[in-house]
Amino acid sequence: MGKPTGFLEYERKEGPVRDAKTRIADFDEFHALLPGKDQMLQGARCMACGVPFCQAGVMIAGMASGCPLNNLVPEINDLVYHGNFEQAYIRLSKTHCFPEFTSRVCPALCEAACTVGVHGEPVSTKENERSVIEYAFANGLVKPDVPAVRTGKKVAVIGSGPSGLSAAYWLNKRGHSVTVYERRDRAGGLLRYGIPNMKLDKRVIDRRIRLMEESGIEFKYNVNVGKDISADKLIKEYDRIILACGASNPRDIKAPGRDAKGIYFAVDFLTEITKTVIDSDYDYEKCIKKSDYSFGSLKGKNVIVIGGGDTGNDCVGTSIRLGAASVIQLEMMPKPCEARAVTNPWPEWPKILKTDYGQEEAISLFGSDPRVYQTTVTEYIKDKKGCLTGVRTVKLSPKKDEASGRMQMVQVEGSESELKADIVLIAAGFLGSEEYVTSAFKVDVNARTNVSTGEGCFETSRNRVFTAGDMHRGQSLVVWAISEGKKAARAVDKSLMGY
Repeated sequence: MGKPTGFLEYERKEGPVRDAKTRIADFDEFHALLPGKDQMLQGARCMACGVPFCQAGVMIAGMASGCPLNNLVPEINDLVYHGNFEQAYIRLSKTHCFPEFTSRVCPALCEAACTVGVHGEPVSTKENERSVIEYAFANGLVKPDVPAVRTGKKVAVIGSGPSGLSAAYWLNKRGHSVTVYERRDRAGGLLRYGIPNMKLDKRVIDRRIRLMEESGIEFKYNVNVGKDISADKLIKEYDRIILACGASNPRDIKAPGRDAKGIYFAVDFLTEITKTVIDSDYDYEKCIKKSDYSFGSLKGKNVIVIGGGDTGNDCVGTSIRLGAASVIQLEMMPKPCEARAVTNPWPEWPKILKTDYGQEEAISLFGSDPRVYQTTVTEYIKDKKGCLTGVRTVKLSPKKDEASGRMQMVQVEGSESELKADIVLIAAGFLGSEEYVTSAFKVDVNARTNVSTGEGCFETSRNRVFTAGDMHRGQSLVVWAISEGKKAARAVDKSLMGY
């Protein structure tokens, strides 16, 4: 696959990225593709290795290694190398329904497991896939997939995030009639409102939703199942139900002063910004100057983001675009190594330092990395009017718990300090599914409030009700949600048809 000596002949090369100081003036995507001929050479770097872990999608040491969708990575790279982008799209479509999403937001599990990456830079599989799907859209290859025969079976999918969309796509392809219920005004779930526009342009989602509608999938918006319509009514109306409502409960960081004005969950913050971008028809100047957000204007304000993950990084990049005077990102865990540790060998997921776009922009604008490691908030400071003015923090140190043998982060005495803060954004992840949905459908949940199923199964404790995505496995990656939706669709199809 590819050119056997390509990885020795060609260096890894990625598409051009707009300068950090330029791109913070808008919410446009800033990572472009390489010209076709250059992208072909990147496909040539795929080295025909004996065991392509890139497409394995297996768990190693508790972490995913390779693509959970089992995309036929070497074959696709080979077709890119030969300039056959149409066949590459056909091959990619055998396993993947939404490569335009993952090629923008996935952390590239395939590349982390690439054999070329053992001693050099891995194959740029993520960009190769994006070039393939964008070529397909540009050349009219992506068309509505209307099934020739309908089964007469009806399935309701609750939630239009990546798992719900994936389940709807595959079930419709099999000939079932699918209706997707979404409580918000547009489809996409966290793809739509939890990921900023500069990372995933929402017109990319709209493009796919139009195709799904033309394929026969019905979308019902502004319908909150469990409140606006009863679960029992849907169970009577449909042959099967799939719950794909996500892990929607944000994890709080509680400390004295938590009731101060100026503390927000990251998901609410990012949702409001993205909705404004879309509602204003992508008028970025209007969005940046807008002062009547629920949090007011960020211009000239000091922002602290609690949480060091992707959502925290998105908050950093968004705050900078809204004119924040300073942005600090607090991370409880130690700073990762810059290279793989001996205890973290290939093809495990590399637990190494990653500087993402928001942090790059903060470094460019403020002159330093916004991340402060091994630190947590012990108190939110507020004035007499109850408005946030700062936070008290304390340093943390890893210490092994003798009873469990696990490492825990404990406070370091005498390390307290104060930071100015007008706004705090809590990006500490999610705890699980929302209780009103699981109660409405009377399905069992586990200790983490994820919907319970048997090992490797997708049917819940209630007959004919299935689940998929974060609601099933807990907070995870978009690619895992898409994989879960596909597997849940297969389980539903088998329960309906017997095969």
